[in-house]
Amino acid sequence: MRCLLLCLPLFLAACTQFPELDGATSARAEAAEYPALVPLGPLLDQRVRPAAGPEPAQTLEARAAALRARAARLRNRSVIDSATRARMARGAG
Repeated sequence: MRCLLLCLPLFLAACTQFPELDGATSARAEAAEYPALVPLGPLLDQRVRPAAGPEPAQTLEARAAALRARAARLRNRSVIDSATRARMARGAG
């Protein structure tokens, strides 16, 4: 019985229609030339180099400090307003 239940989606998928792909490519794409092949070396030499600035470790430490400060601010802040807190204390819904 389990085998039948596991195979049922496979059997149903086998009954689907295969999409028509004959007209999927436009005439313009069919007439276009293949792109030129170029050596990979010059392309790799053109890759973006990091701009002059602070070291990544310093930037990471600054971001971590900012996140710790934000977490401390959120820890000290109540997410429940005073009216809701009073209602909860009374046990009212």
